[in-house]
Parts: sequence; structure tokens; C-alpha cells
Amino acid sequence: MASGQSCPGCGSSNLVDDALYSQSQLVCADCGSVVSEGLLTTTRSEEVQGTDVRYYESTAVVKQPCRNQIHGLKRVRALCRILRFSQVIEQTAESLFRRAYEHPSFLNAHRPKKELLGGSCVLLSSRMHNWPIAMGTICSLLQVSDQDMGAVYLELVRILNVEPITTSISDLLESHCSQYQLSPPGVPEVFAESTTKLIERATALVELASDTWLVTGRHPVPILVAAVYLAWLSLNPCRARLKMQLGKFCKIAKVAMPLMAAVRLKEIKEVLCKIGKEIPWLRGADVEPRTVPTFTKDILQHRGLLMRKALHSFESELSQADCELNPNPFSEGDLSLPGDTCAADEGGEDGIRSGKSRPPATPRASVQTREETQEGQERTALLRDGVLEEGTATFDSNTQKSPTSDCHWAQRHLFVPPCTKNPRKRRADEAVLAVTGDEEISDSEIEEYLRTPQEMEDIREMQKKLMSVSDTCLLSGVNLF
Repeated sequence: MASGQSCPGCGSSNLVDDALYSQSQLVCADCGSVVSEGLLTTTRSEEVQGTDVRYYESTAVVKQPCRNQIHGLKRVRALCRILRFSQVIEQTAESLFRRAYEHPSFLNAHRPKKELLGGSCVLLSSRMHNWPIAMGTICSLLQVSDQDMGAVYLELVRILNVEPITTSISDLLESHCSQYQLSPPGVPEVFAESTTKLIERATALVELASDTWLVTGRHPVPILVAAVYLAWLSLNPCRARLKMQLGKFCKIAKVAMPLMAAVRLKEIKEVLCKIGKEIPWLRGADVEPRTVPTFTKDILQHRGLLMRKALHSFESELSQADCELNPNPFSEGDLSLPGDTCAADEGGEDGIRSGKSRPPATPRASVQTREETQEGQERTALLRDGVLEEGTATFDSNTQKSPTSDCHWAQRHLFVPPCTKNPRKRRADEAVLAVTGDEEISDSEIEEYLRTPQEMEDIREMQKKLMSVSDTCLLSGVNLF
């Protein structure tokens, strides 16, 4: 309300400010007549319409994505539709790509890295929604290496600070088996197989491989290919299938063969052969890798029992080998004699009947003279002080260590990771020679630098010839050089 003024029409002092577009007016609230209009401002604070406005504020619009971001979003959508993902997974992948693209690590990166970013977002979205898919599948679609994709994926997880759900190899099996085209129209009838049966048998093989340390730390795709191939052989182990190699099987099924698939197949067959020997109706006969698909069904059906029997048989053979290598019946620290045990056994009934216990026989090894005892105490003191003289024996000649205890621990277990059976040989560092320059020079080395009289005579003749030739050239004005 404006103070000190009144309406000239009705005399009311109830005047209000009414801003009409860019013009301010005083209007009477009672009669509605305009008291004054077009007032000129005299101070900066009263100026409303004439303030400075930046250009980008007057033309502000919603920021549009750049060309590379639009191209990346199209690639993300295409990957999701090729892999037949749901709409939720596709939207999550697009959201992850938009968030990650604005980060300086990806915004200022080169174009190949941005293409890898799209595949990493698809992989991360699938794992967040617990949809099993392997990184190798996306790498094959993008035609990139696993190392580059893995590096970008780890960087994406670190930047977005998300925790993806880890998928097991069994979860990947169903989606992997769907890639094999083994239906009757595409392959002969003898090679055709149901996808459901293939998944069931391959799952059992993968579980067996996991129990025998063949899966831990390995790339999943070669193991899956080897398991599917073995499952396909074992479902119908006819002659036509057994003659087909892994490479030809992958070509018929229209699946790419990984490099390490043949190695994984060999490892799984070795495990099946170790367990297959314990099948009762084989009566201990060796199972060969060539014929092991015939017994795969029985091995998988009784897997737990056969594995326990195989472990028990291996431990029995190992203990028998230890006994053959170390025939001494006495263990370390056992100083009793065989006769003492027999005597105790013979007198057991008499002792019980009479109610008296016979004193134990004195072992021969415990009878030592004072000199031997004193010598042993001195040796113990020397060992404790670490000053045992070089060349002295620390053990008695009768004490022998079992040779099997010196072997690698992997040889004393039936199922161990393959990397422990054949470990990589470490490079031996060459010993650095400590050369100070003060070493003595032998006579043979000095003779290498001394010239013989004949060599000295030849050098003198050569110098004379050179001098004569140079003098001749100087007289004739010819420059040798």
C-alpha cells in the first residue's frame, strides 16, 4: 500500500502496486481507477527490467549429448538386443553409460576406449540383475581383447563405486549351451542332441571339475566348451561320436573353439580316469581317456562314493610306497625293541590274572655310558649356540629321512590344482661377479697381450713399407687420405 496518497475519484487511500508487464502502476483497490503510471526509477535497486543478463542465460536450453555419446548409446542398445536382454537391463546399461561418460577418465579418452565402455556397461548391468553372461561373449561381439575389456570394466566398477554380483560358472552354462546348434535340421541325426540333456550332463561335469580344482582361477569359456563336448560324447558314446575331435565338433555346432579348450578337456579326462578305476565291475582295470566317455554316466551318478574310494586307494598306495622306501619299523623317538612288545603281549594275561604288572624292559638304545652322554650334551650346546664345526654330523647314521617326504606336496595328493603339478620354472638370477680391479693377473692372461719376436719383426717391416709409400706420395704430390 502506498502511503501519503489518495484516490482522486473516491478519496480512498487503499492504493496498491500493480505491475503490468514492464510498467508499474498505482491502482485504487476500492474503485479500480489508475492513480499513477509510468513512474521513472531513480535508484539502482528499483531497476528491475534493465539489469544485465548473460547471453547463455537468455538462450539457455537443455544440454544435448555429443555425437560420440549418442553413438555409444546406440551401441549399448544394439548389444542388449543382440543378447536378448529385458527392457530393465537395457535401461540400466544406458544409465550406467551416461553416468560413466561424464567422468573425466572416459570423457577425455580415445574412441576405442569409449566403445569398450559400452560393452563394460552392458556386462555390469547384466551382473547387477543376476543375468549370467561371460565377458568373452561381449568381447567376441565387439571384436576386442579380453585384457582391454577387463581393464575398462574394473575401472568402471571403481569409478561408479558399485558392487556387481559374482556369477558362478554353473550359471553361465545354460546361456552357453544355447549357442550350440545341434538340432536335427542342421546336423545329422547321429550328432543331434537335446539342449536340456546337454545342459544337465555338462552341469554335472562342471561340478566335478570344480570339486577337483580345475575351475578355480580359470577362464570359464574353455572349461564350458570342454564340458559340453564331453557331455555330448557321453550321452551317446557311439563310434561316430567318439571319432570326432573337439575342433570338428565346434565347427559342426557353429561355436568358436577357445585356445585352451583342448587342455581343459585333457584335464577333465584325467580326473574321470582316476575316478573311473574305482568302478566295481571294471575290477581295477585302467580307464583310458579315449574310452572314458563310455563310463562318464556311471562316474557322475556315483561321484561321491567313487571319489572317496579313489582317495582311499591313493593313500593306501602312498603308505605302501613309504613302507617300501623306509623298511625300518621303528619310528623317530621310538626306542623300544620288538621283543619288548611281544613280551608285553605274552605277559598281558598273566599280569591281569595275578594283578601284577611287569616292569617294562630297558631299551638298549637308552643305555649310554657317561662319556656318550657328556658328548651328546656338548653337541647339543654347540647346536644351540650355532657354532657347530663344519663337517660334523647333526644326526645319527641310523636316522634316515623318508625319500617320499622330500617330494613336492602335490605328489602326495590325488586332486590338486594343475598349476602345482607342473609349476613354472623360475628364472635363476645370475650371480653378479664382484670385480674390484685389484685382482691378480695370471701369467697366461699376460702372455695373451705379449707379441712374439716374429710378430714384432713383421710389424717393423710393415711400418717401413708404409713410410716408404708415404714418402713417395709426398714427392709426387698425391694425398693418401
